[in-house]
Amino acid sequence: MPQADIDKIAEETGFSGVAWIDRAGEIEFAKAYGAANRTYGVPNTVDTRFGIASGSKGFTALAVLSLVRDGALKLDTTARSLLGKDLPLIADDVTVEHLLTHTSGIGDYLDEEVETDITDYFIGAAHELTTTEAFLPLLDGHPAKFRAGERFGYCNGGFVVLALLAERAGGSGYHDLVRERVLRPAGMTRTDFLRSDELPADAAVGYLPLDGVNRSNVFHLPVLATGDGGIHTTAADISAFWRALFAGDIVDSVEEVVRPRCAVPQESMRYGLGFWLHESTDTVMLVGYDAGASFKSAHDPHTGTTRTVLSNTSPGAWPIARAL
Repeated sequence: MPQADIDKIAEETGFSGVAWIDRAGEIEFAKAYGAANRTYGVPNTVDTRFGIASGSKGFTALAVLSLVRDGALKLDTTARSLLGKDLPLIADDVTVEHLLTHTSGIGDYLDEEVETDITDYFIGAAHELTTTEAFLPLLDGHPAKFRAGERFGYCNGGFVVLALLAERAGGSGYHDLVRERVLRPAGMTRTDFLRSDELPADAAVGYLPLDGVNRSNVFHLPVLATGDGGIHTTAADISAFWRALFAGDIVDSVEEVVRPRCAVPQESMRYGLGFWLHESTDTVMLVGYDAGASFKSAHDPHTGTTRTVLSNTSPGAWPIARAL
C-alpha cells in the first residue's frame, strides 16, 4: 500500500505508534505517528520502545522451549510436578505442552472469553506485581473450564504459570531467563522488561480513554510484566527477532514451534507453540492487545518479509496492520 494511503488511515484513526515493513532486514517502509508522551509533547519515532502486551507470549514460549532443549523440562512435564501444593485447582494432568498451546483448560485470572471493557481494572494492586511468584494469589481460586487437551481456550494465566514453571526448572528468574535465552541470542538490544512507573525517555506511555480524557495505563497492568505479556521493544528489534528465530539462533527446532497444533476458527487463525499462525499460509504472527497497548507482527519465512505495527493505544494498531 502506498505511504499516502497509510498516512490517510493514520490520520483518520488517530493512530499513535510505528508502522514498519522490511524484507530480509532491508527496510521498505518505516514511519512513526502520534505522541510517545502526550503530557510533554514527545513524538513517537521509529526507535521508540512500545509495550507489546501478549506479543510477549512468544518469548515466554521460547524460553520454556530452550529449557526443554537443555533437558530441564519436557513438553509432557506436568505443571503439578513443579507447582507442588501451589494452585491446587490446576488439574494433575495439565502439561507444559497444554499450557503452550492454550489447551490446558485451567481457569484464567484474565478470562478473554468473558466480555469486558478495555478500561476495566482487573489486577488490584498493580504495584505489587514485580515477580512471577507475586502472581500466585491472582492465579489461585479459578476452577478449570474444561479438561486438558479438550479444546483451544486462550489463557493468559497459563503463560504466567509457564513463567513460574520455567523459573523453578531453570533456577533463574523469568526476566533473566528471557534475557539470556531469547533476547541476547536474537540480538534484541533495545528490548527489556520495563517498570511502568519508571519508563525511560525512549519508551512510549500507554494511553486509554477514561472519563472523557486520555490517561496512562499505569494502574491497569502489572508494574513489571511476567509470562503473559508486557515486554517493551522496537520495530527493529522485532525484525531482528524473526530473522534470529528462523535462523535457529534461539531454539533448534523452529519447525516444531510453528507447526500448527490447534485450529482457531473464531480468529481465522491457527496456533503453534506460543505463536499465532495464518489459517492457510506459513506466515507466523505475534499479537498483543491490552489497556494502552496494541501490537501485531507478521513474518513470512519464505520471503523474509516482516510487517509490524506497534501502538501505545488500544486497539490502535489494527487498522494500520490490515493496511500493510
